[in-house]
Amino acid sequence: GQYTYHGPGQRVVYVMLDLRRRGPDVRAYVHYLEEWIIRTLAHFDVFGERREGRVGIWVDLSRHGGSKGQEAKIAAIGIRIRRWVTYHGFSVNIDPDLSHFSGIVPCGIAEHGVTSLKALGIDCPMSRFDSVLKEEWGRLPFTSRR
Repeated sequence: GQYTYHGPGQRVVYVMLDLRRRGPDVRAYVHYLEEWIIRTLAHFDVFGERREGRVGIWVDLSRHGGSKGQEAKIAAIGIRIRRWVTYHGFSVNIDPDLSHFSGIVPCGIAEHGVTSLKALGIDCPMSRFDSVLKEEWGRLPFTSRR
């Protein structure tokens, strides 16, 4: 990554886990974070996707009234691991002011924009998103201790 923005209207999640207790595998950890976001978005009829060579979760805007081939990032992932303990995490755009992204190139990817649940026509209170996020966390196999 490079630059990102965090502000009102985003759900920012910082996960602190000891990966030694779950298997010290950075790629698996990032995969589970992505899966957590994808499963959560699915509750709101948003099909989040991974993209080869790009970090974050992406939405094909043609599924939401946009042009074919047009896509945008709905969730950013940025982690740090020190002594196999994770820091930082991810952010999901629920209803931020998307103009705040105009002054930066989010995560260094200039050819695609950003979107939010609100921009996709989904009115989602933060409390509802949080509830689903917590529910999906408990369903991930990664969250059980060894």
